[in-house]
Amino acid sequence: MIEFLKAVLFGIVEGITEWLPISSTGHMILLDEFVALDVTPEFWEVFLVVIQLGAIFAVVILFWNKIFPFDLSKKGRKKGIIRKDIFLMWFKVAAACVPAMIYGLLLDDLISPYLYNATVVAVMLILFGAAFIGIENWNRGRKPRVTTIDSLTWRDAVLIGLFQLIAAIFPGTSRSGATIVGALLIGVSRTVSAEFTFFLAIPVMFGASLLKLVKFGFAFSGSELLLLITGMAAAFVVSMLVISFLMSYIRKHDFKVFGWYRIALGILVLLYFYVLA
Repeated sequence: MIEFLKAVLFGIVEGITEWLPISSTGHMILLDEFVALDVTPEFWEVFLVVIQLGAIFAVVILFWNKIFPFDLSKKGRKKGIIRKDIFLMWFKVAAACVPAMIYGLLLDDLISPYLYNATVVAVMLILFGAAFIGIENWNRGRKPRVTTIDSLTWRDAVLIGLFQLIAAIFPGTSRSGATIVGALLIGVSRTVSAEFTFFLAIPVMFGASLLKLVKFGFAFSGSELLLLITGMAAAFVVSMLVISFLMSYIRKHDFKVFGWYRIALGILVLLYFYVLA
């Protein structure tokens, strides 16, 4: 029972930190120091990735009308069920995924072991926290160039994908944080930055989860499978709430509060691992 409660806690933290640009990795590292699951290292590695599927299902449900490329309504059947604008959006998402996909397939296993440590996480938390504050100050008074998903160009999509690659390489960057910073930097509005980040997460997280499951071999014990489902369910419920909150929040506020939070968390990680430990 204790292990299932821990899985719920990890799911809650995942659901909060996956979508707010504050680094789920940084929080998971700290949480694991105090509330480690009593599982094998191999399963723990799979759990950390596959638990994200619960968060992804929340995106699919909340944004279904914006991501499903077919109009099956009566009106759609008369005028054509294919929604060309959404198909085009998914092609742009695919283009943005290419850099991270290439890295994940060719280099992830070679590079990640050397970068997945408290120092890198803390440094990237602080650097991208400062980036949020700096970019928001630079953007003050400027009108965004891109205010709808439809107006994102292919060049915009690829540039955002390159920022996502930074998150794939350096833990602590935050995938949502990196893509939002990149989008803001090239003139995309906060709302569109967040939405495109959510849509970009769907194929990325499904792909990463499938890759981990294939490498693990689907060889779960009964208790491991229940732990994984429990964590995913908690991440799903919390993600539904957090995504709704974030979309409402950024309509009236900027991202600077998340920048300051990242800096504080980065300092906390450094203090814990190198001063207090």
